[in-house]
Parts: sequence; structure tokens; C-alpha cells
Amino acid sequence: MDPESPGRPAGAPPLTLRRAHPDDAAAVAAWMADPAVFAQLLQMPHPSAEFWRERLAANKAGGGELALVAVQCGQPVGMASLHEPRAVWRRRHAMGLGISVARREHGQGVGSALMRELLHYADHWANLMRVELTVFADNARAIALYRRFGFREEGRMHAYAWRDGAYADCLSMARLRPQQ
Repeated sequence: MDPESPGRPAGAPPLTLRRAHPDDAAAVAAWMADPAVFAQLLQMPHPSAEFWRERLAANKAGGGELALVAVQCGQPVGMASLHEPRAVWRRRHAMGLGISVARREHGQGVGSALMRELLHYADHWANLMRVELTVFADNARAIALYRRFGFREEGRMHAYAWRDGAYADCLSMARLRPQQ
């Protein structure tokens, strides 16, 4: 990946994207433990490195699913993945997308770099017609990112997830592969 990607601030340290692996678990668990991060995801607080190690170990090369990490100064600072929503034959054209970025890297182009690479993979290698995601309805920064990459709101799910002692609404968003 070109470290001078659009969306990266001038002078920002180089950013490299690579396949996630179990050795990234401690860094992922650390930023996922930050309330500013996990509160915007459908994750639980206090994740363990072991949980993420097991989850990242399932990210085997050769499968259609893909999890990438963004690495800056030798340290993972963001992660995004494409995953099958369900193993249903008639839904093989679709995958779900999940993304998280360490709080200190918010607004630094890490999310854009991860989205650009995953959607390139979805369009040119995985032959996906549809990429879908769920986002908290009050997560304006994430929603703006998704819209910039062609995602459109398909519906609002009221009281979809329990977050910080209350039910919160989420949006269902999807992006159809652009016609070429």
C-alpha cells in the first residue's frame, strides 16, 4: 500500500497494510479495550489478547474471508475484515465488513486505507456483489467514512444493541459493487 494514500495527513508516518495474524492480538485487544473504540462497535469491553489470538488464527490465507491490519511505526493501529454473514449458498455474493481503529489514529486516514484495500479485494478478487455492515446510528464519523466509499443506508434497527446501560439504534448499510 502506498503510504502517501489520499486521506493521510502530510508528514504522517508511513502506513502499511498486511494480513492480520495471531501475533497482532495484544495490540488489537489494547485498542479494543478503549471505551472510545469498543463503545462504537458490537464488541464487549475488556477483551482478552487470547480471544483475539484465536479469532485472528482463523484468518487463514487462501480463504475468501480477509482480515487486514494497518501498521504504523511497527505497531498495528487498525484492523478491518470481510467475513461471511452466514454460510448460505444463496448469499455467497455478500460479505459483512467490520473495522476498528485505535483512538489515537482516528481522523488520520487509517480507516480510509483499510476500506480502500478491502473493497478492492471485494471487487477484484473475491467477486463480491455486496458488502454490508451494521453501525451505531450515532457514530457520525464511521457513517461518513462508509458513505465516502459508496455505502448506503438500508434501514434503521431500533434498540438493536445494548450499549453502556441502554439500547441503541443501529443502521444497516451496504455497498453494491460498482459497474465497470
